[in-house]
Amino acid sequence: MMADALAELSADGVSIWLDDLSRVRLTSGSLRDDVAHRHIVGVTTNPTIFAKAVSSGDAYDAQLGDLATRGVAVGEALRMITTADVRDACDVFRPIFDATDGVDGRVSIEVDPLFAHDTAATVAEARQLWWLVNRPNAFIKIPATLEGLPAIRQCLAEGISINVTLIFSLERYAAVADAFLAGLEDAHAAGLDLDHLGSVASFFVSRVDTEIDKRLDTIGTPAAAALRGKAAIANARLAFEHYESVLASERWKRLAAAGGKPQRPLWASTGVKDPTYQDTRYVVELVTSGVVNTAPQPTIEAVADHGVVRGDTIRGSYDTARASLEALAPLGIDYDDVVRVLEEEGVDKFATSWHELTDLVASRLTK
Repeated sequence: MMADALAELSADGVSIWLDDLSRVRLTSGSLRDDVAHRHIVGVTTNPTIFAKAVSSGDAYDAQLGDLATRGVAVGEALRMITTADVRDACDVFRPIFDATDGVDGRVSIEVDPLFAHDTAATVAEARQLWWLVNRPNAFIKIPATLEGLPAIRQCLAEGISINVTLIFSLERYAAVADAFLAGLEDAHAAGLDLDHLGSVASFFVSRVDTEIDKRLDTIGTPAAAALRGKAAIANARLAFEHYESVLASERWKRLAAAGGKPQRPLWASTGVKDPTYQDTRYVVELVTSGVVNTAPQPTIEAVADHGVVRGDTIRGSYDTARASLEALAPLGIDYDDVVRVLEEEGVDKFATSWHELTDLVASRLTK
C-alpha cells in the first residue's frame, strides 16, 4: 500500500517534499530510499530540524572536531555544518531537478532567523548561503516578514532561488507574490536567465487551526464548535485562488514568455497538531496540480498507509472557504490578529531553535 496514495498525489500534480534532513539520512541511504519508494522530490529544512539533527548521535562529531581544531567561530561552524548537509542533499536530488527542468529536486536552507526583521542582513546571509551550497537546485528560505519582502525581491533579482517561508495571511501572500514578480522582472531586465530561477511560497497550514481552534474553544458555543478545524484549509484554498489570479495576469504572462517559472504554493506545517483530527487531513484536503506539500516523515507514512486521495480538493472550493473565514468575525475572532500572532510566534520559535543549535555547537567546539 505504501506507494499507492503517494503515487496518486504525484499523479494529481502535488510535489511531495520531505520536511526533514540530517546527516544520518544522508549517510544511511534513507533519503535515497524515500526518493526511490515514496515519491519524495524535494526537501525543506529549518533551524528546528537542524537542532534536532545535531543533538542526535555522533554523525557531526568528525566535522565539529575539525572545526574546533581550526578555531572556527560558532556562527561560521553552523554554516559549515548546515550547508554541507544541504549540498549533499542537493546532489541526491539533482537528477530530479534535471528531469523536471528545475521545478522539483530542490533543497531549502533558511537564513539566520535572527535576521527576520533586518532586510540588509537577510540579503547578505542569503548571498553567503547560496555561495556556500553552490548548487543550482538549492532554495534559500527567507521569512515573509515586512522586512523580508524587499530581501526576497533583491535576492531573486540577483539570480538566487528563494523559498519564502512563514506565510500565514492572504494579504501577506499577495505581497509575497508581488515581490516574486518584481524580482523576476528585475532579473530579466538585468539580463539574467530565468529558466532555473525558482521560488515557492510556503503557506503554513496547521498552525492556523491551532490558534483559531484555541480561540473557538474559549468561546465555547455550538456555533464556535462548528467552525473548529475549518480555518486552516480554507485559508490555504483561498491562497491558491490568488495564485490562479497571478497566473492569469498579463504581468505573469510576460515573465512566462521570458522563461520564468511560477512561484508555486507550498503547503507547510502539514503535520496534524490536534490528535482528534485525521492525520492526513492537511495533505488530502489540499490537492491540486501545481502545488508542493512538504510534510514530516510521520505524515508521509500516514498518507502512504491510509490516506484517501480524492483528486482535486481545492479548485471549486473558494466560496465555501471564504464563508468559513467570514464566519469567524461575528464570533469575535480577528483574523488579522490571528495571523499577526502566528507570524511573531513563528519567528520566535525558529530563533529559539537557532539559539539552541548555537549553544549546542558552541559546547561541542570547546570539547
